[in-house]
Amino acid sequence: MTSAPSDPKIPKTPPRRAVLLVIVVAALGYFVDIFDLLLFALVRKASLTEVMAAQIAGKPPEEVDRMLAASGVWLDNILQTTGLLVGGLVWGILADRRGRISVLFGSILAYSIANLLNAAVTDVDPSGPLGFLHAVGLGSAVNQYGLLRFVAGFGLAGELGAGITLVSELVSRERRGLATTGVAAVGILGAVAGYFTTQFVSWRVAFVIGGCLGLALLALRIGVVESGLFLQTEQKHVRGRGAFWRLFWPAERLRRYTCTVLIAVPIWFVVGTLVKYCDRIMPDLGLAIEEKPSPAKAIMWCYIGLAAGDILSGVASQWMRSRKRAIALFQVLTVVGICLYFTVGARSQSAFYAVVCFTGFASGYWALFATVAAEQFGTNLRGTAATTAPNIVRWSAAWTGGLWLALGDQLASPWRAAAIVAVIVMPLAMLATLGLRESYGTSLDFNED
Repeated sequence: MTSAPSDPKIPKTPPRRAVLLVIVVAALGYFVDIFDLLLFALVRKASLTEVMAAQIAGKPPEEVDRMLAASGVWLDNILQTTGLLVGGLVWGILADRRGRISVLFGSILAYSIANLLNAAVTDVDPSGPLGFLHAVGLGSAVNQYGLLRFVAGFGLAGELGAGITLVSELVSRERRGLATTGVAAVGILGAVAGYFTTQFVSWRVAFVIGGCLGLALLALRIGVVESGLFLQTEQKHVRGRGAFWRLFWPAERLRRYTCTVLIAVPIWFVVGTLVKYCDRIMPDLGLAIEEKPSPAKAIMWCYIGLAAGDILSGVASQWMRSRKRAIALFQVLTVVGICLYFTVGARSQSAFYAVVCFTGFASGYWALFATVAAEQFGTNLRGTAATTAPNIVRWSAAWTGGLWLALGDQLASPWRAAAIVAVIVMPLAMLATLGLRESYGTSLDFNED
Protein backbone atom coordinates (compact mmCIF):
# COMPACT_ATOMS: atom_id res chain seq x y z
CA MET A 1 0.00 0.00 0.00
CA THR A 2 1.14 3.54 -0.70
CA SER A 3 -0.14 6.87 0.53
CA ALA A 4 -2.27 8.70 -1.98
CA PRO A 5 -0.57 11.71 -3.58
CA SER A 6 -1.99 15.00 -2.41
CA ASP A 7 -2.90 18.20 -4.22
CA PRO A 8 -3.69 21.26 -2.12
CA LYS A 9 -6.12 22.48 -4.79
CA ILE A 10 -8.44 19.56 -4.07
CA PRO A 11 -9.98 19.67 -0.57
CA LYS A 12 -10.21 16.26 1.06
CA THR A 13 -12.67 17.53 3.65
CA PRO A 14 -15.48 19.57 2.04
CA PRO A 15 -17.80 21.84 4.07
CA ARG A 16 -19.90 20.17 6.72
CA ARG A 17 -23.14 21.00 4.91
CA ALA A 18 -21.88 19.29 1.75
CA VAL A 19 -20.94 16.16 3.72
CA LEU A 20 -24.35 16.11 5.42
CA LEU A 21 -26.05 16.34 2.01
CA VAL A 22 -24.03 13.36 0.78
CA ILE A 23 -25.06 11.30 3.82
CA VAL A 24 -28.76 12.20 3.38
CA VAL A 25 -28.72 11.49 -0.36
CA ALA A 26 -26.86 8.20 0.13
CA ALA A 27 -29.35 7.14 2.81
CA LEU A 28 -32.37 7.98 0.65
CA GLY A 29 -30.74 6.30 -2.32
CA TYR A 30 -30.24 3.12 -0.35
CA PHE A 31 -33.85 3.39 0.90
CA VAL A 32 -35.09 3.31 -2.69
CA ASP A 33 -32.53 0.60 -3.52
CA ILE A 34 -33.93 -1.75 -0.84
CA PHE A 35 -37.53 -0.81 -1.72
CA ASP A 36 -36.96 -1.87 -5.33
CA LEU A 37 -34.63 -4.78 -4.55
CA LEU A 38 -37.23 -6.53 -2.39
CA LEU A 39 -40.28 -5.48 -4.37
CA PHE A 40 -40.37 -8.72 -6.34
CA ALA A 41 -40.19 -10.80 -3.16
CA LEU A 42 -43.07 -8.78 -1.70
CA VAL A 43 -45.31 -9.26 -4.76
CA ARG A 44 -43.93 -12.64 -5.86
CA LYS A 45 -47.04 -14.72 -5.26
CA ALA A 46 -49.55 -12.12 -6.48
CA SER A 47 -47.61 -11.23 -9.63
CA LEU A 48 -46.62 -14.78 -10.59
CA THR A 49 -50.16 -16.03 -9.95
CA GLU A 50 -51.31 -13.53 -12.57
CA VAL A 51 -48.59 -13.93 -15.19
CA MET A 52 -48.48 -17.74 -14.82
CA ALA A 53 -52.25 -18.17 -14.74
CA ALA A 54 -52.26 -20.49 -17.75
CA GLN A 55 -49.53 -22.77 -16.37
CA ILE A 56 -51.03 -23.17 -12.88
CA ALA A 57 -54.68 -23.44 -13.89
CA GLY A 58 -56.27 -26.60 -12.46
CA LYS A 59 -53.22 -27.56 -10.37
CA PRO A 60 -53.65 -28.55 -6.69
CA PRO A 61 -52.57 -25.90 -4.12
CA GLU A 62 -49.39 -27.74 -3.09
CA GLU A 63 -48.27 -28.02 -6.72
CA VAL A 64 -49.06 -24.33 -7.29
CA ASP A 65 -46.95 -23.36 -4.28
CA ARG A 66 -44.07 -25.48 -5.56
CA MET A 67 -44.26 -23.93 -9.05
CA LEU A 68 -44.45 -20.39 -7.70
CA ALA A 69 -41.48 -21.03 -5.39
CA ALA A 70 -39.39 -22.51 -8.22
CA SER A 71 -40.20 -19.56 -10.52
CA GLY A 72 -39.47 -17.14 -7.68
CA VAL A 73 -36.03 -18.66 -7.09
CA TRP A 74 -35.30 -18.42 -10.84
CA LEU A 75 -36.44 -14.81 -11.22
CA ASP A 76 -35.18 -13.46 -7.88
CA ASN A 77 -32.41 -15.63 -6.46
CA ILE A 78 -30.85 -16.33 -9.86
CA LEU A 79 -31.73 -13.75 -12.55
CA GLN A 80 -31.95 -10.65 -10.36
CA THR A 81 -28.89 -11.55 -8.30
CA THR A 82 -26.93 -12.38 -11.47
CA GLY A 83 -27.81 -8.89 -12.66
CA LEU A 84 -26.47 -7.62 -9.34
CA LEU A 85 -23.26 -9.58 -9.88
CA VAL A 86 -22.66 -8.25 -13.39
CA GLY A 87 -23.74 -4.74 -12.42
CA GLY A 88 -21.50 -4.78 -9.37
CA LEU A 89 -18.48 -5.39 -11.59
CA VAL A 90 -19.42 -2.73 -14.14
CA TRP A 91 -20.44 -0.03 -11.64
CA GLY A 92 -17.51 -0.81 -9.36
CA ILE A 93 -14.97 -0.30 -12.13
CA LEU A 94 -16.74 2.91 -13.21
CA ALA A 95 -16.71 4.17 -9.61
CA ASP A 96 -12.89 4.04 -9.55
CA ARG A 97 -12.41 5.27 -13.12
CA ARG A 98 -15.19 7.83 -13.60
CA GLY A 99 -16.09 8.74 -10.02
CA ARG A 100 -18.51 7.78 -7.28
CA ILE A 101 -21.18 10.31 -8.29
CA SER A 102 -21.48 9.13 -11.90
CA VAL A 103 -22.33 5.65 -10.62
CA LEU A 104 -24.99 7.02 -8.26
CA PHE A 105 -26.71 8.70 -11.21
CA GLY A 106 -26.32 5.89 -13.76
CA SER A 107 -27.37 3.02 -11.53
CA ILE A 108 -30.54 4.63 -10.21
CA LEU A 109 -31.63 5.58 -13.74
CA ALA A 110 -31.19 1.96 -14.93
CA TYR A 111 -33.20 0.29 -12.18
CA SER A 112 -35.91 2.95 -12.15
CA ILE A 113 -36.64 2.45 -15.87
CA ALA A 114 -36.57 -1.34 -15.44
CA ASN A 115 -39.17 -1.18 -12.65
CA LEU A 116 -41.45 1.10 -14.65
CA LEU A 117 -41.34 -1.37 -17.55
CA ASN A 118 -41.91 -4.25 -15.12
CA ALA A 119 -45.35 -2.84 -14.37
CA ALA A 120 -46.34 -3.42 -18.01
CA VAL A 121 -45.31 -7.07 -18.53
CA THR A 122 -47.94 -8.99 -20.50
CA ASP A 123 -48.34 -11.85 -22.96
CA VAL A 124 -47.99 -10.38 -26.44
CA ASP A 125 -50.35 -11.19 -29.31
CA PRO A 126 -48.15 -12.83 -32.02
CA SER A 127 -50.15 -11.07 -34.75
CA GLY A 128 -50.11 -7.65 -33.07
CA PRO A 129 -47.68 -4.73 -33.50
CA LEU A 130 -45.37 -6.15 -30.82
CA GLY A 131 -45.44 -9.65 -32.26
CA PHE A 132 -41.72 -9.41 -33.08
CA LEU A 133 -41.00 -9.91 -29.36
CA HIS A 134 -41.80 -13.60 -29.80
CA ALA A 135 -38.85 -13.89 -32.18
CA VAL A 136 -36.46 -12.86 -29.40
CA GLY A 137 -38.14 -14.89 -26.68
CA LEU A 138 -39.92 -11.99 -25.02
CA GLY A 139 -43.45 -12.70 -26.13
CA SER A 140 -44.52 -14.05 -22.75
CA ALA A 141 -45.00 -12.02 -19.58
CA VAL A 142 -42.82 -14.44 -17.59
CA ASN A 143 -39.84 -13.98 -19.94
CA GLN A 144 -40.27 -10.20 -19.89
CA TYR A 145 -40.37 -10.38 -16.10
CA GLY A 146 -37.11 -12.33 -16.07
CA LEU A 147 -35.27 -9.89 -18.35
CA LEU A 148 -36.42 -6.88 -16.37
CA ARG A 149 -35.43 -8.46 -13.04
CA PHE A 150 -31.94 -8.96 -14.49
CA VAL A 151 -31.79 -5.33 -15.71
CA ALA A 152 -33.16 -4.03 -12.39
CA GLY A 153 -30.53 -6.06 -10.56
CA PHE A 154 -27.84 -4.65 -12.84
CA GLY A 155 -28.93 -1.10 -11.98
CA LEU A 156 -29.41 -1.74 -8.28
CA ALA A 157 -25.86 -3.06 -8.02
CA GLY A 158 -24.24 0.37 -8.02
CA GLU A 159 -26.22 2.17 -5.35
CA LEU A 160 -24.90 0.85 -2.04
CA GLY A 161 -21.21 0.47 -2.90
CA ALA A 162 -20.84 3.91 -4.47
CA GLY A 163 -22.83 5.58 -1.68
CA ILE A 164 -20.91 3.92 1.16
CA THR A 165 -17.58 4.60 -0.57
CA LEU A 166 -18.42 8.27 -1.03
CA VAL A 167 -19.57 8.67 2.58
CA SER A 168 -16.55 6.77 3.93
CA GLU A 169 -14.13 9.01 2.05
CA LEU A 170 -15.81 12.28 3.05
CA VAL A 171 -16.43 11.62 6.77
CA SER A 172 -13.68 11.65 9.40
CA ARG A 173 -12.28 8.29 10.45
CA GLU A 174 -13.71 8.74 13.97
CA ARG A 175 -17.29 9.18 12.70
CA ARG A 176 -17.10 7.06 9.56
CA GLY A 177 -18.72 4.00 11.14
CA LEU A 178 -21.63 6.00 12.53
CA ALA A 179 -22.25 7.75 9.20
CA THR A 180 -22.33 4.52 7.16
CA THR A 181 -24.49 2.89 9.84
CA GLY A 182 -27.00 5.71 9.51
CA VAL A 183 -27.07 5.32 5.73
CA ALA A 184 -27.75 1.59 5.92
CA ALA A 185 -30.27 1.85 8.77
CA VAL A 186 -32.39 4.37 6.84
CA GLY A 187 -32.00 2.35 3.66
CA ILE A 188 -33.15 -0.91 5.17
CA LEU A 189 -36.43 0.72 6.21
CA GLY A 190 -37.18 0.75 2.48
CA ALA A 191 -38.27 -2.87 2.92
CA VAL A 192 -40.83 -1.84 5.54
CA ALA A 193 -42.11 0.93 3.27
CA GLY A 194 -42.28 -1.57 0.42
CA TYR A 195 -44.37 -3.97 2.50
CA PHE A 196 -46.97 -1.36 3.43
CA THR A 197 -47.06 -0.08 -0.15
CA THR A 198 -47.89 -3.54 -1.47
CA GLN A 199 -50.69 -3.88 1.08
CA PHE A 200 -52.58 -0.94 -0.43
CA VAL A 201 -51.83 -1.07 -4.16
CA SER A 202 -51.61 -3.75 -6.83
CA TRP A 203 -48.25 -5.26 -7.72
CA ARG A 204 -48.12 -3.31 -11.00
CA VAL A 205 -48.71 0.02 -9.25
CA ALA A 206 -46.05 -0.91 -6.68
CA PHE A 207 -43.47 -1.26 -9.46
CA VAL A 208 -44.51 2.15 -10.85
CA ILE A 209 -44.06 3.71 -7.40
CA GLY A 210 -40.62 2.15 -7.06
CA GLY A 211 -39.54 3.46 -10.45
CA CYS A 212 -40.86 6.96 -9.75
CA LEU A 213 -39.11 7.11 -6.36
CA GLY A 214 -35.83 6.37 -8.11
CA LEU A 215 -36.31 9.05 -10.74
CA ALA A 216 -37.23 11.59 -8.06
CA LEU A 217 -33.87 10.92 -6.38
CA LEU A 218 -32.00 12.10 -9.46
CA ALA A 219 -33.04 15.69 -8.73
CA LEU A 220 -31.79 15.41 -5.12
CA ARG A 221 -28.35 14.36 -6.29
CA ILE A 222 -27.62 17.63 -8.06
CA GLY A 223 -25.00 19.42 -6.00
CA VAL A 224 -23.53 16.34 -4.33
CA VAL A 225 -19.74 16.72 -4.07
CA GLU A 226 -17.25 14.16 -5.34
CA SER A 227 -14.74 12.49 -3.04
CA GLY A 228 -11.50 14.46 -2.69
CA LEU A 229 -9.54 11.21 -2.38
CA PHE A 230 -10.89 10.02 -5.73
CA LEU A 231 -10.15 13.36 -7.39
CA GLN A 232 -6.55 13.14 -6.14
CA THR A 233 -6.04 9.71 -7.67
CA GLU A 234 -7.70 10.82 -10.92
CA GLN A 235 -5.61 13.96 -11.27
CA LYS A 236 -2.36 12.15 -10.51
CA HIS A 237 -3.26 9.26 -12.85
CA VAL A 238 -2.70 6.67 -10.13
CA ARG A 239 -2.20 3.24 -11.67
CA GLY A 240 -4.72 0.43 -11.29
CA ARG A 241 -7.88 2.49 -10.82
CA GLY A 242 -10.80 0.07 -11.17
CA ALA A 243 -8.54 -2.83 -12.24
CA PHE A 244 -10.80 -5.60 -10.96
CA TRP A 245 -8.19 -8.31 -11.51
CA ARG A 246 -5.95 -6.63 -8.92
CA LEU A 247 -8.35 -7.81 -6.22
CA PHE A 248 -7.13 -11.35 -6.97
CA TRP A 249 -3.40 -10.68 -6.80
CA PRO A 250 -1.24 -10.81 -4.74
CA ALA A 251 -2.49 -13.60 -2.49
CA GLU A 252 -2.81 -11.31 0.54
CA ARG A 253 -5.22 -9.03 -1.31
CA LEU A 254 -7.22 -12.00 -2.60
CA ARG A 255 -7.53 -13.31 0.96
CA ARG A 256 -8.69 -9.90 2.15
CA TYR A 257 -11.32 -9.72 -0.61
CA THR A 258 -12.52 -13.31 -0.17
CA CYS A 259 -12.92 -12.87 3.59
CA THR A 260 -14.78 -9.59 3.06
CA VAL A 261 -17.32 -11.34 0.84
CA LEU A 262 -17.79 -14.48 2.94
CA ILE A 263 -18.55 -12.68 6.22
CA ALA A 264 -21.92 -11.46 4.90
CA VAL A 265 -23.21 -14.56 3.07
CA PRO A 266 -25.41 -15.59 6.07
CA ILE A 267 -27.32 -12.30 5.82
CA TRP A 268 -28.59 -13.12 2.35
CA PHE A 269 -29.19 -16.75 3.18
CA VAL A 270 -31.49 -15.61 6.00
CA VAL A 271 -33.31 -13.12 3.76
CA GLY A 272 -33.12 -14.99 0.46
CA THR A 273 -34.19 -18.44 1.68
CA LEU A 274 -35.38 -18.63 5.29
CA VAL A 275 -37.57 -15.52 5.07
CA LYS A 276 -38.63 -15.31 1.42
CA TYR A 277 -39.66 -18.97 1.28
CA CYS A 278 -40.99 -19.39 4.81
CA ASP A 279 -44.37 -20.39 3.35
CA ARG A 280 -42.67 -23.58 2.10
CA ILE A 281 -40.37 -24.26 5.06
CA MET A 282 -42.65 -23.65 8.05
CA PRO A 283 -45.49 -26.06 7.08
CA ASP A 284 -42.84 -28.74 6.56
CA LEU A 285 -41.62 -28.06 10.11
CA GLY A 286 -45.11 -28.73 11.44
CA LEU A 287 -46.71 -25.28 11.56
CA ALA A 288 -50.45 -25.68 11.00
CA ILE A 289 -51.47 -24.92 7.41
CA GLU A 290 -54.00 -22.31 8.56
CA GLU A 291 -51.13 -20.45 10.25
CA LYS A 292 -48.83 -20.57 7.23
CA PRO A 293 -46.81 -17.31 7.32
CA SER A 294 -46.89 -14.64 4.64
CA PRO A 295 -43.48 -14.11 2.96
CA ALA A 296 -44.24 -10.41 2.54
CA LYS A 297 -45.02 -9.94 6.23
CA ALA A 298 -41.99 -12.04 7.17
CA ILE A 299 -39.79 -9.75 5.05
CA MET A 300 -41.21 -6.71 6.83
CA TRP A 301 -40.49 -8.12 10.30
CA CYS A 302 -37.07 -9.33 9.24
CA TYR A 303 -36.12 -5.89 7.96
CA ILE A 304 -37.38 -4.15 11.07
CA GLY A 305 -34.94 -6.36 12.93
CA LEU A 306 -32.22 -5.72 10.34
CA ALA A 307 -32.59 -1.95 10.74
CA ALA A 308 -32.18 -2.24 14.52
CA GLY A 309 -29.26 -4.63 14.08
CA ASP A 310 -27.54 -2.30 11.64
CA ILE A 311 -27.70 0.55 14.13
CA LEU A 312 -26.51 -1.49 17.10
CA SER A 313 -23.78 -3.36 15.20
CA GLY A 314 -22.39 -0.04 13.99
CA VAL A 315 -22.54 1.43 17.49
CA ALA A 316 -20.96 -1.75 18.89
CA SER A 317 -18.04 -1.48 16.47
CA GLN A 318 -17.47 2.12 17.60
CA TRP A 319 -17.72 1.17 21.28
CA MET A 320 -15.50 -1.90 20.90
CA ARG A 321 -13.18 0.05 18.59
CA SER A 322 -13.15 -3.04 16.41
CA ARG A 323 -15.04 -4.03 13.27
CA LYS A 324 -14.01 -7.69 13.59
CA ARG A 325 -15.25 -8.21 17.14
CA ALA A 326 -18.60 -6.56 16.39
CA ILE A 327 -19.12 -8.73 13.30
CA ALA A 328 -18.16 -11.88 15.24
CA LEU A 329 -20.67 -10.99 17.97
CA PHE A 330 -23.52 -10.62 15.48
CA GLN A 331 -22.56 -13.82 13.68
CA VAL A 332 -22.92 -15.70 16.97
CA LEU A 333 -26.35 -14.08 17.40
CA THR A 334 -27.23 -15.18 13.85
CA VAL A 335 -26.47 -18.80 14.76
CA VAL A 336 -28.82 -18.43 17.74
CA GLY A 337 -31.50 -16.88 15.51
CA ILE A 338 -31.28 -19.69 12.94
CA CYS A 339 -31.57 -22.30 15.71
CA LEU A 340 -34.68 -20.55 17.01
CA TYR A 341 -36.08 -20.44 13.46
CA PHE A 342 -35.99 -24.24 13.21
CA THR A 343 -37.32 -24.83 16.74
CA VAL A 344 -39.44 -22.09 18.29
CA GLY A 345 -40.51 -20.66 14.91
CA ALA A 346 -42.77 -23.63 14.13
CA ARG A 347 -44.84 -23.35 17.33
CA SER A 348 -47.20 -20.65 16.08
CA GLN A 349 -47.44 -17.85 13.54
CA SER A 350 -46.81 -15.24 16.24
CA ALA A 351 -43.74 -17.09 17.44
CA PHE A 352 -42.50 -17.34 13.87
CA TYR A 353 -42.71 -13.58 13.22
CA ALA A 354 -41.01 -12.86 16.54
CA VAL A 355 -38.18 -15.26 15.66
CA VAL A 356 -37.84 -13.75 12.19
CA CYS A 357 -37.54 -10.27 13.70
CA PHE A 358 -34.83 -11.46 16.09
CA THR A 359 -32.98 -13.33 13.32
CA GLY A 360 -33.12 -10.18 11.20
CA PHE A 361 -31.66 -8.21 14.10
CA ALA A 362 -28.93 -10.83 14.61
CA SER A 363 -27.94 -10.79 10.94
CA GLY A 364 -28.17 -6.99 10.85
CA TYR A 365 -24.49 -6.30 10.34
CA TRP A 366 -24.89 -5.38 6.67
CA ALA A 367 -23.90 -1.74 7.27
CA LEU A 368 -20.82 -2.91 9.12
CA PHE A 369 -19.96 -5.27 6.28
CA ALA A 370 -20.38 -2.50 3.68
CA THR A 371 -18.14 -0.21 5.74
CA VAL A 372 -15.49 -2.92 6.06
CA ALA A 373 -15.60 -3.53 2.30
CA ALA A 374 -14.72 0.14 1.74
CA GLU A 375 -12.09 0.29 4.48
CA GLN A 376 -10.16 -2.81 3.44
CA PHE A 377 -8.88 -1.39 0.13
CA GLY A 378 -7.04 1.63 -1.23
CA THR A 379 -8.66 4.54 -3.06
CA ASN A 380 -7.74 3.20 -6.52
CA LEU A 381 -9.67 -0.05 -5.84
CA ARG A 382 -12.10 1.04 -3.12
CA GLY A 383 -15.10 1.68 -5.37
CA THR A 384 -14.57 -1.61 -7.19
CA ALA A 385 -14.27 -3.62 -3.97
CA ALA A 386 -17.07 -1.85 -2.10
CA THR A 387 -19.47 -2.27 -5.04
CA THR A 388 -18.63 -5.80 -6.14
CA ALA A 389 -18.43 -7.35 -2.65
CA PRO A 390 -22.07 -6.60 -1.61
CA ASN A 391 -23.33 -7.83 -4.97
CA ILE A 392 -21.36 -11.05 -4.84
CA VAL A 393 -22.94 -11.55 -1.43
CA ARG A 394 -26.38 -10.87 -2.89
CA TRP A 395 -25.59 -13.29 -5.72
CA SER A 396 -24.83 -15.93 -3.10
CA ALA A 397 -28.62 -16.13 -2.73
CA ALA A 398 -28.53 -17.85 -6.14
CA TRP A 399 -26.38 -20.77 -5.03
CA THR A 400 -27.84 -21.00 -1.51
CA GLY A 401 -31.38 -20.83 -2.93
CA GLY A 402 -30.55 -23.28 -5.71
CA LEU A 403 -28.90 -25.68 -3.27
CA TRP A 404 -31.94 -25.42 -1.00
CA LEU A 405 -34.27 -26.29 -3.90
CA ALA A 406 -32.11 -29.22 -5.04
CA LEU A 407 -31.72 -30.66 -1.55
CA GLY A 408 -35.40 -30.08 -0.84
CA ASP A 409 -36.40 -32.14 -3.89
CA GLN A 410 -33.92 -34.87 -2.99
CA LEU A 411 -34.85 -35.06 0.68
CA ALA A 412 -38.53 -34.20 0.14
CA SER A 413 -38.11 -31.83 3.10
CA PRO A 414 -37.66 -28.05 2.60
CA TRP A 415 -36.71 -27.47 6.24
CA ARG A 416 -34.00 -30.14 6.34
CA ALA A 417 -32.55 -28.72 3.13
CA ALA A 418 -32.50 -25.21 4.62
CA ALA A 419 -30.81 -26.50 7.78
CA ILE A 420 -28.06 -28.18 5.74
CA VAL A 421 -27.37 -24.95 3.84
CA ALA A 422 -27.21 -23.06 7.16
CA VAL A 423 -24.62 -25.51 8.46
CA ILE A 424 -22.49 -24.73 5.37
CA VAL A 425 -22.67 -20.93 5.30
CA MET A 426 -22.28 -20.07 8.99
CA PRO A 427 -18.87 -21.71 9.65
CA LEU A 428 -17.49 -20.22 6.41
CA ALA A 429 -18.55 -16.73 7.48
CA MET A 430 -17.15 -17.07 10.99
CA LEU A 431 -13.78 -18.34 9.74
CA ALA A 432 -13.65 -15.47 7.22
CA THR A 433 -14.05 -12.92 10.02
CA LEU A 434 -10.78 -14.15 11.48
CA GLY A 435 -9.04 -13.39 8.18
CA LEU A 436 -10.10 -9.73 8.01
CA ARG A 437 -7.68 -6.87 8.56
CA GLU A 438 -8.89 -4.72 11.47
CA SER A 439 -9.96 -1.44 9.88
CA TYR A 440 -11.54 0.55 12.70
CA GLY A 441 -10.16 4.11 12.71
CA THR A 442 -7.72 3.49 9.85
CA SER A 443 -6.91 6.21 7.34
CA LEU A 444 -8.38 5.72 3.87
CA ASP A 445 -5.77 7.99 2.28
CA PHE A 446 -3.80 5.24 0.55
CA ASN A 447 -3.66 3.34 -2.73
CA GLU A 448 -3.09 -0.34 -3.44
CA ASP A 449 0.39 -0.96 -4.84
